[in-house]
Amino acid sequence: MKLLEEMTNIFDIMSEGILVIDAEARIIYGNRPYCEFLKMDICQIKGALLREIRPGAMLPNVLKTKKPILQAPRQEKEETYFVNMYPIIENENVVGGLSVVTFIRQAEGFQKLLEQIGQAQQRNNQIVKRISRASNAQYTFDHIVAVSAPSVKLKEIAQRAARTDATVFLQAESGTGKELYAQAIHNASPRSGNIFLSVNCANFNSNILESELFGYADGAFTGAKTGGKIGLFEAASKGTLFLDEISEMDLSLQAKLLRFLQDQKIRPVGSIEERQVDVRVIAACNADLKKRTENGLFRSDLYYRLNVFPIHILPLRERKEDIEPLISAILEDLSRKFKRNISIEPNAICRLAAYHWPGNIRELRNILEFVSYLSDDGLITESALPEAITQKYADDEGEPLAQRIKRFEKGEINRLLRKNGSSLAGKRKTAAELGISLASLYNKLGK
Repeated sequence: MKLLEEMTNIFDIMSEGILVIDAEARIIYGNRPYCEFLKMDICQIKGALLREIRPGAMLPNVLKTKKPILQAPRQEKEETYFVNMYPIIENENVVGGLSVVTFIRQAEGFQKLLEQIGQAQQRNNQIVKRISRASNAQYTFDHIVAVSAPSVKLKEIAQRAARTDATVFLQAESGTGKELYAQAIHNASPRSGNIFLSVNCANFNSNILESELFGYADGAFTGAKTGGKIGLFEAASKGTLFLDEISEMDLSLQAKLLRFLQDQKIRPVGSIEERQVDVRVIAACNADLKKRTENGLFRSDLYYRLNVFPIHILPLRERKEDIEPLISAILEDLSRKFKRNISIEPNAICRLAAYHWPGNIRELRNILEFVSYLSDDGLITESALPEAITQKYADDEGEPLAQRIKRFEKGEINRLLRKNGSSLAGKRKTAAELGISLASLYNKLGK
């Protein structure tokens, strides 16, 4: 092969590996990169059968088929490469074969592309896992019981909000059904075919919540998952993210959330790259967020950004007309759950309707489920109801309204103090949740 002698100087300065064999598959030539790849000198391989040096070599096959093999991916030990193999033909006879080896370490652009593909695949796998563990939105506006005039109006406002892509802020006491409304809004929106994810901001400290929402890059902190982790914003792409108890979010994290709401970009913890995501946010809390803003506990700019479409869900005591239809809906659901008919006496309904329901719909459901367990024949009677409800009903008879209010306020304060603690910090948190000053809290406790 006279041409080979003329080309060896050129082959040696190439970054690709070049191998030439004769018609018997013996090595005639290997350039410097190829010999470095084999970790052998040319004098050690020249004249040897290729498959004695590399048993898995594919180039001898080209001698038989007379057809080239292009872009064949290969991997040996830690080396990844692609090979183009050609037959060398003279006067219609195959006189040898040529391999051109492109090492991935040399193809920097291709290597970067492979890394990006790998990262994208990893994120996709994480998204699939996160979504598979998530509970998608199962409730619609058909699940929302609204009979009283205020409830009907509220439901109509929420339905109008659903048709927009605006950020929605749900202000309501605990147990009123904030997530029910959030899911209904999602399912009535143009995003209904996509994922709905929710997170309770009060369940995490600031650092964990940040990585939960925004994800983190590889090596962002000690113990970080190899390859990083996507956050809920990215996992909920094209869908809705429900941020419950947003009032408990740390001020530094509030700034990062505000940035997202302004330009729809996130930056994972430990990363220098921003990612564009398309997510609708529905936020909710049971504290007076305006008061927290005035007290410096919540950013005012974030408050107004969230408050694009505010919806105030009324407590159950302010929509008494909804109690009976709610009881019917809950008992229907419990009948399916227990696989037996659950009903209730009219007197028991009256007792329940007279109760002030500090725990709202959640408390109503819990009580109905509890007494359903105890009912042998499936009929809930007045005597089966908890003493707290029947006693409260009896105590209220003939009692002035002002006294009822004072007793109710003290009961609510004591309930929150049991949860938050009776320390100064616990009392401050209780006052903030009730939307009153610490002085007012002490005043009401003293009455």
